[in-house]
Amino acid sequence: MYPVISRHLISASAVLLSATLIAPAARAQSRAETLRYVTAATVNTLDPNIPGSTREAFALSMSSYDRLVSFGRKQLNGKWVFDLDTINGELAESFSVSPDGLKLTFKLRPDAKFHDGSPVTAEDVKWSLDRCVTAPVLGKAQLLTGSLTSADQFKVIDPLTLEVTLPRPDKLALPNLATVYPIIINSKLAKSHATPEDPWALSWLKENEAGSGAYIVETFKPGEQAIAKRNEAWNRGSPDKPASFKRLIIQSVPEPATRANLVERGDADLVIDLQASDVQALEAKGKLKVISTPQYNAVTFISMNNKIPPFDNVNVRRAIAAALPYDDMFKAALFGRGAPLFGASWADGTPPSGGYPIPQPVKLDLEKARAYLKEAGMPEGFATTFSFNVGQAATAEPMAALVKESLEKIGIKVDIQKLPDAQMSSSINEKKLPFFTEGIVAWLPSTDYFYRNFYTGNQRWNYSSTDNAELEKIAQAARFEPDKAKYEAKGKELNAIHFEQMFQVPLWQPAQDAVMAANLDGYVYQFTRQVDYRNLSRK
Repeated sequence: MYPVISRHLISASAVLLSATLIAPAARAQSRAETLRYVTAATVNTLDPNIPGSTREAFALSMSSYDRLVSFGRKQLNGKWVFDLDTINGELAESFSVSPDGLKLTFKLRPDAKFHDGSPVTAEDVKWSLDRCVTAPVLGKAQLLTGSLTSADQFKVIDPLTLEVTLPRPDKLALPNLATVYPIIINSKLAKSHATPEDPWALSWLKENEAGSGAYIVETFKPGEQAIAKRNEAWNRGSPDKPASFKRLIIQSVPEPATRANLVERGDADLVIDLQASDVQALEAKGKLKVISTPQYNAVTFISMNNKIPPFDNVNVRRAIAAALPYDDMFKAALFGRGAPLFGASWADGTPPSGGYPIPQPVKLDLEKARAYLKEAGMPEGFATTFSFNVGQAATAEPMAALVKESLEKIGIKVDIQKLPDAQMSSSINEKKLPFFTEGIVAWLPSTDYFYRNFYTGNQRWNYSSTDNAELEKIAQAARFEPDKAKYEAKGKELNAIHFEQMFQVPLWQPAQDAVMAANLDGYVYQFTRQVDYRNLSRK
C-alpha cells in the first residue's frame, strides 16, 4: 500500500516528486528528450505473463519487447484508436495465411536484434510461443481464444521462418499474436537463468528484461519507478528511425491531485488516470492537451446474477432496467465523459447492428418498471444489496446512491456495499453477489468474443451467470463464421437475445482521458487501455 499524500501538501509533494522524477540517470538527457509518465498504479513485473501483472506492466512490456505482429490504428469519432482488423508486421517482415486458413507463416526481419546484440531467430520465437501456451502464465488462457494451445503448433522452417498450424480456421489467431502476452524473448539468455524447477525462467524474467523492443529497461523498482532508454537499433515503428524519446520514466504517484499538479506544472508529460473532475478543471484552463476517447473495447454494467432470486426472474431484471436514472448516473459518475449505451431507438424492436456493445432502447420509466415487478409477482418490491469496488468509488459511489434512490420508488430496498478490491474480486469469482456494478474489457473486441467470454460458462467474467443455450450456440458458431454478412446476422441475433432477456444492463463506455503537455503528439488509445510510448513524440 502507498501512503496517502495530503491535499494540503500538494505543492511540497509535487516538488519532491519532481525531484524524484529527475533521477540521476536521467539528468544527462534534456527535458525535451525525456517522456515522463505518472500513474496511480505500478509496474510490478517486467514479464507481462506473470499472474497479477498490472496494466502498467503491460504497457512497459509493449515497448521493451516485440511481438511477431501489432495492431494498426484507425480514426473513431475523430480520435486515434487501435484497429483490430489491421495487423502489421513487428518482428515479422512479412506474414501470410494459407488459402485454407490453417497455416500462418512468418518471415522475420533479418536485421532484428535483441538488446544484447544477438539476432532474433525463429528458434527464439518458437521458444517464446511454446512458453506462452505451456508455462503457468497469463498468455495460456488468452491464446486459447485464438486456437493456439500447444507447442506442437509452432514449427521452425529455417532461421528466419516460423510456421503456425491451426486445428481449424480462426480469425482471432493472428490478432492474438499482437496482444500483450506473446512477447518474443531472447531464449538463450532466458534459458541461462532457468532452473529444473523453473524451466521457463519465470522468476528471472519477472525482474529482468530480455527483449528486442523500442526501449531497454535500465532501472526497475517494483511499485515505484521504471526507467528505460531508447534502443537505437529499433526500427519496427518507422522504417528508418527508432522511437522518438531517448528516455522514458514511469513514476507511481498514488494521489490523484498530485498527478494533476505534476502534469499542470510540466513536471510530468502525460497521465491517463485522473478523476473526471480534475480532467474537467485542467481542460478548462486550456494549457494542456486533453484527448478523451470512449473505451470502445470496454463496457460498464449494472449486473444481476441470473442464478440468484429474485434476479433469476426476467421481469425483475427488466424492472431494474426500466427504473435506472441513466442520464443522472452518467453525469454524476463520469461528468458525461464517455459513450452512453442507453436511450437508443430500435426500429421494430430490432437491433440495428451486429456489433457489441450497441446502445440499448432503455430509459427511465418507473411505470413500466412497476408493471414488470407486478408481472414478476413482486408488486411490493423486495430488498437486495448493491455492491461496488471501493477502488472505483469516485465513479461507483454517486451512481450507487442514484440507483438506491430510484429503485426505492418502485419498492426495491437497496443496501449499498463498498467492498475492498480483493473481496469484490473473490465474491464475483465465487458468484456470491446478486446485484453490483463492474466493467469488462475485451482486447479483441469482436461480437462473438464479447459474448463467448462474458456471457457463457462458469467463468469469472460471466458476471450475470448467464446460461442460455441458444446464445452460446450462436456465439460459438459466429466465432468460426468467415462470411461477413452471416457474421453480422448472428451478431444481431445475439444482441436481440441480450435485450429480450436483459441478463445485465450495459450503461456506458467510459472515456479514457489522456491529459498531456500541449506539445505531445501521437497518442493512440490502445487495447490495453494504456499508453504505447513508442507512438509518442514532442512537437
